[in-house]
Amino acid sequence: MKKTGIGIGAALLAIGLILFYLGWSTPSLSENYGKIDTHLYLSDSASQPLIVAFGGGSGGNDWERNYLKEKRDEFLARGFAVLAIGYFNSGQSPNTLDRISLNAISDSVLQIAKRHPQVDTSRLILMGASKGGELVLNLASRYSHFKGVIALSTSHVSFPAHTLAANTSSWQYNNREIPYVPAPLTTLVPALKGNLYEAFTLMLKDKNAVHPAEIEVENINGPILLLSGTQDEQWPATHMSEQLIIRLAKHKFKHRYQHLAFKGGHVEPLNHFDKVFEFLEEEFKK
Repeated sequence: MKKTGIGIGAALLAIGLILFYLGWSTPSLSENYGKIDTHLYLSDSASQPLIVAFGGGSGGNDWERNYLKEKRDEFLARGFAVLAIGYFNSGQSPNTLDRISLNAISDSVLQIAKRHPQVDTSRLILMGASKGGELVLNLASRYSHFKGVIALSTSHVSFPAHTLAANTSSWQYNNREIPYVPAPLTTLVPALKGNLYEAFTLMLKDKNAVHPAEIEVENINGPILLLSGTQDEQWPATHMSEQLIIRLAKHKFKHRYQHLAFKGGHVEPLNHFDKVFEFLEEEFKK
């Protein structure tokens, strides 16, 4: 989650809305559909919980970049392994964030974890920021082998793909698109003005569209930590994180769940990784 935020520019969103309402056809799946880029970092511990780490909507493989090296090294120093994943615009992965295969990601993580005996496959923890947060919640709600989630500046619903027409889902599971909240025509003006926060807020006003796109986080097989910035300029992350908490409470979620909101913008959670390390030490260190 770099300073570029969720990586979907106002101009792109505006163009996409115009094309969507002109009936632009559905784009073809990428020739790299189902492919991801990975980089495994191992600590010196004999039995290492694995942090599976995803960046946001700017693409690439954030957790192998230098700006996150200090945090990555801290995970290793604490006995955790880190698997950095680039799920689009990262090399061999799809160029755009469009119908990313959850099946392929899950299968790849398991294959990599099982190849390394020092990785404890009973302690696989997903961590993602922004669109990566949306991704890890979708993954963990469908695959019980993931035992915990850390989501920064996340959403409680799935949103459209980052394509010109914005008429497909960001995610795909079992060869079907995951339901998403479409962008109504009312979002065109704020998008043209570069006000992504307002555009996403308008998208969330359509309750009939929001309900089927809500992520079923009550199915997650482990504890959940959410972090957000109360002055997020990209999308209403604090509000959306609270919606997740409400849903978990409603379903009497049996594991620990917590939302920590800090004064600051979209990248503010990166300044509070002491809370992330505290959560991991309490929940996943034997």
